[in-house]
Amino acid sequence: MSRSAHPAGPRHADVLPEGHYSAPPADLNALDPKVWAQTVTRDEDGVVTVGGIPVTRLAEEYGTPAYVLDEADFRARARAWRTAFGADADVFYAGKAFLSRAVVRWLHEEGLNVDVCSGGELSTALSAGMPADRIAFHGNNKSVDEITRAVEAGVGHIVLDSFQEIVRVAHIAQGKGKRQKVLIRITVGVEAHTHEFIATAHEDQKFGIPLAGGQAAEAVRRALQLDGLELVGIHSHIGSQIFDMSGFEVAAHRVVGLLKGVRDEHGVELPEIDLGGGLGIAYTSDDDPREPHEIAKALTEIVTRECEAAKLRTPRISVEPGRAIVGPTAFTLYEVGTIKPLDGLRTYVSVDGGMSDNIRTALYDAEYSVALVSRTSDAEPMLARVVGKHCESGDIVVKDAFLPSDLAPGDLLAVPATGAYCRSMASNYNHVLRPPVVAVDGGAARVIVRRETEEDLLRLDVG
Repeated sequence: MSRSAHPAGPRHADVLPEGHYSAPPADLNALDPKVWAQTVTRDEDGVVTVGGIPVTRLAEEYGTPAYVLDEADFRARARAWRTAFGADADVFYAGKAFLSRAVVRWLHEEGLNVDVCSGGELSTALSAGMPADRIAFHGNNKSVDEITRAVEAGVGHIVLDSFQEIVRVAHIAQGKGKRQKVLIRITVGVEAHTHEFIATAHEDQKFGIPLAGGQAAEAVRRALQLDGLELVGIHSHIGSQIFDMSGFEVAAHRVVGLLKGVRDEHGVELPEIDLGGGLGIAYTSDDDPREPHEIAKALTEIVTRECEAAKLRTPRISVEPGRAIVGPTAFTLYEVGTIKPLDGLRTYVSVDGGMSDNIRTALYDAEYSVALVSRTSDAEPMLARVVGKHCESGDIVVKDAFLPSDLAPGDLLAVPATGAYCRSMASNYNHVLRPPVVAVDGGAARVIVRRETEEDLLRLDVG
């Protein structure tokens, strides 16, 4: 597979010349466990199964395209994060990656908290029974209505993202007779190794209050003076799809420097520090993500070391994995339609979905793996581009992949590692219906988000 782009996009990537591709894999039927959900395997007939269920049966019962989510894998990854950080830290699942009421219930049962960034995500979390005090509310432009609902519900934290929001949240909380716990999100000037659109800690972007120029220190001064707020800590998020811990080290050093300044100026040691999320997953076999226990050990050591140097008590650490939990647990199941060989170039393989169910390739130049899953094949590999059915030349699902040359209409393909952001960012472009999310576990399957219907589309069109 071509390595012309970073898994999240081309920024900082080693760009290979056009037409330069790695050799085909030795076995096109192999399933790399690094990129597939934990219960995915092939049965004796060569059909891929997940949770003990053949994908052919899933396609027959639920149709394609469909997001297929391995519940056992999701729960195992959630537990791994909870165990890695232990009782002295908090793990907030970043709901923006993928949120549904079933997912919220799983998180509650596995002891994780939830991070939301809109009124809709807040409603989903609350309606599924997540205790409000285990919810953190993010966002760079929360509306008055959203803030009011969050304060009334009693969310555990609101993350303040601007000077205006400091005043807005304080005013609303005071009007409700409450003192709202808040964190201040700062931008620490660390440019994560990721795509420009998802790097979030350099100064020239929309999130947070810059540390540079004393703006973050001024935000702390204002928050500490307002009766409606209880400032409990600092939040820093440096980006997404990150494999290198060095950015977190620099960020922690600068956040702790701010905490030291707060202590020296105000005599207050803020008890919490949230280092955000953004840890990467394997979209292809070349990716090498770190395990939760490695991440927990590294972050804990970094913060402890920095606090000891600053003579500060070590604050309670929070992290916000989203993609790292749900991303690897799901794949998207497609049916092959048109196959169009282009001599001397590649073969275009059209599937019955596309950019409406996975915008990430078009948006970030993201890379994915793909496999024939309804059977095995001994045919020679062909260089293919898996594309969707939309009226856009950029409607690409997998840019460059090797697939069996005997691929035929009606075959099923699956693209792994689509649990994060694919359903969350899905659209109705060309009035295509958004796919269902089917959860599988222990030989049983159930729909947790149903497929849209044309009635759904027309219901919103008031004519």
